[in-house]
Amino acid sequence: MADTAAPNGNGAQDGDLTPAINALAQYTKDLSFENPNAPRSLQPQDGGPQINIQVNVNASQLAEADFEVELSLEGDAKIKNEVLFKFELKYGGVFRMRNIPQEQLHPAVMIECPRLLFPFARQIVAEAVRNGGFPPLYIDPIDFVGLYRQKMEEAQAAQGQGAPLAS
Repeated sequence: MADTAAPNGNGAQDGDLTPAINALAQYTKDLSFENPNAPRSLQPQDGGPQINIQVNVNASQLAEADFEVELSLEGDAKIKNEVLFKFELKYGGVFRMRNIPQEQLHPAVMIECPRLLFPFARQIVAEAVRNGGFPPLYIDPIDFVGLYRQKMEEAQAAQGQGAPLAS
């Protein structure tokens, strides 16, 4: 009989030193959709709406190798300062980080995990907007590397001013 390692349940072999990110769970933590001016907002409009979207990523360590990552998407659509709709989604996931060097762990959690969550969160927003009576809103892909760099620069600037560094 050959001496081979058995899979550990997440597709990895015991003793395997290959870096890996495993999604253990994904879930909607909070979802809100508002259509405050319906049915007036559903009538044909002159021109397209101005759409604003904010993105944020937060993470917390649950165990030695497990992290909860929360992707927040908030947005609204307006025409001439009149709100057509608003949405807020907090979409989370629990990820197991294996064999990732310590210096690469924070970027992996804050870049790769939200990148894995984003397509699911995008679909939830599109369906919520469609169910609110509007055409589905398909959010453009997000540059999570750029978002991470921006957050790190803001944290360094805050640290330079005596404020604590948030992760």
